[in-house]
Amino acid sequence: MKTSDYINLQSSHKSVKTALYLYFFLLIFEGALRRWVLPQFSGPLLLIRDPLAVYILIVAWKFRILRLNGYVIVIGFISLLSLYTALLFGHGNIYIALYGLRITLLHFPLLFVIESLFTKDDLIRVARYMIILCIPMLVLILFQFFSPQTAWINKGLGENVEGAGFSGALGFYRPPGTFSFTNGLVLFFTTCAAFIYWGIDYPLRLPKWLIYLSLSCLLLSIPFSISRSLLFGVAITSLLYFFISMRAGMSFIKISILISFVVLVYLIFGSSQFLGTGIEVLQKRFELAAESEGGIQGTFLNRYLGGIGDALNASADFPFWGYGIGLGSNFGSQYSTGKMEFLISEGEWGRVLGEMGFLVGLLFLLTRLKISLVIIKKSYQAYINANVLPWLMMGNIFIFLLLGQWAQPTSLGFSVFFGGVTLAAIKVYQDDVNPAPHNIFQS
Repeated sequence: MKTSDYINLQSSHKSVKTALYLYFFLLIFEGALRRWVLPQFSGPLLLIRDPLAVYILIVAWKFRILRLNGYVIVIGFISLLSLYTALLFGHGNIYIALYGLRITLLHFPLLFVIESLFTKDDLIRVARYMIILCIPMLVLILFQFFSPQTAWINKGLGENVEGAGFSGALGFYRPPGTFSFTNGLVLFFTTCAAFIYWGIDYPLRLPKWLIYLSLSCLLLSIPFSISRSLLFGVAITSLLYFFISMRAGMSFIKISILISFVVLVYLIFGSSQFLGTGIEVLQKRFELAAESEGGIQGTFLNRYLGGIGDALNASADFPFWGYGIGLGSNFGSQYSTGKMEFLISEGEWGRVLGEMGFLVGLLFLLTRLKISLVIIKKSYQAYINANVLPWLMMGNIFIFLLLGQWAQPTSLGFSVFFGGVTLAAIKVYQDDVNPAPHNIFQS
């Protein structure tokens, strides 16, 4: 390779990586821009990461950072076919169709750009950002939780002054943090859990006290988020971590210390009215949900199976080619009816099958299922070779990729970015960075 070609290649890698980090920060702070900084541009800022995605794909394709694989080919085919069917057989609106097209054509391929480009140092850097951001995020949601919805800190999107919080329980609302909606906060903290547990045992060049402070903030975020999904997500990652600890031969004393730390956090704050209020509200939220969803089991199944069975049953009533991509999104409903409502389905599988039709929609969902299953398999293989980050990420990434509501930009962003991070962790993280003494299944 010529020196000039090598310099151009390195420059392109650096520019794409810079764009990916900007994508990451806009994902975290897009809601803050739309609510507090530039509320007059709330609508356009919804798509603020789209131009970055276009730039990343163009440069990545030019310099072969992104290469064709079966997933990219299938999703590309589905994207173009869905655009055609939406205009010919579906809603027929080019703007709604293009909004739906961006999900599969612009953002989905970023999974493989991140996998190809991110190095060990990038994984550590992302982990450090998430661990550090966990602390001020808790402070922010505490202010939002205890402030009225009319307060500036709870300001809604654009000029909406009615508040950004979603109904919770006992007169308290679910806070959104720096995001547009509360689902972003849930995605953020569930992802933080994996990086925090990773940092407890592996070198991230952060002081241990900071990691444990972040862990405390993660634990405290659960009651004040008033979110069952966050509780379940953190529980899944915690179980994966304790499974690692037991299989790796971590001493009973060390595990006991960690459990005692968790208990201590809740005892210290639980004795005050401060945390007691949050716990009481979360308990009430569970009670209300149990009445409508049939107890904890029904709540859990609804949260994590996303109405798959209902979606498959309902698909018999959908047109063969669907109603057209984009129509099931908030943008599609706002553009076509003037108000935000679920025109097709609130669940992701129902939306996809309703927009694309049974045949094309099922192909799209099966592609997502295949990627999710590959991540589980590869994460397990990495785990038995002492590479634990993919294993810790796997539980929630599986849910993001398979059931995440991709018509919502924040959910799409978390699925794509951290799905790519997980793929990168599977690929690049070696034993010299994960200094385990031996394969944990070998004695």
